[in-house]
Amino acid sequence: MMKLSAQEMLNKFSKTASHAVAVKNFCLKIFDETNKKVCQMPEKHRIYLEAAALLHDIGYHVDNKGHNKHSMNMIIEHGLNGFTSHEEKIIGCICRYHRGSLPDKEEHEVYNTFEKKDRKIIKRLAGILKISDGLDRGHYNLIKDVMINYDESNNIVEFLLTPTTPEFHPDITCAVRKRDLYEIGFKCQSVIKFV
Repeated sequence: MMKLSAQEMLNKFSKTASHAVAVKNFCLKIFDETNKKVCQMPEKHRIYLEAAALLHDIGYHVDNKGHNKHSMNMIIEHGLNGFTSHEEKIIGCICRYHRGSLPDKEEHEVYNTFEKKDRKIIKRLAGILKISDGLDRGHYNLIKDVMINYDESNNIVEFLLTPTTPEFHPDITCAVRKRDLYEIGFKCQSVIKFV
């Protein structure tokens, strides 16, 4: 069986790609900002994140319940063109943790096969994906841009959002609720607010 690229897999298993594309754009922006201001990460990790962002919701193809786990399993089962099987598992786990429980090396069978350095990559990238998914909660494209300020002395990352319509600040409680994994991955505190 020939492996599909992330984009081909998205086209095959998703009815609408607009949410995945919006989340991917937030992910890459947050990755680049974090990379510049908080913590350096290799370019390869950006590529993992991009694939995971496109595929985080393909599990809906199987079932709404636990769609994040289905997304992970589909990536591992189908494989992804351009990635090794080890990398496919990393990308699958990033999808797995965009919602629901936090990574747990005692409880989660795919996650617990990784060494510490890979678990750190998963936590960081899934943390970015989780916030990005929260920023497009209603799939309405209400946030135009996201920037980061890093207060190093207090170790606080500020996510500064620009709304699409300046006079309307959409509800961001979902993104605020979903910042826990970013904080764990980057060992920081965070604030999400409008500029």
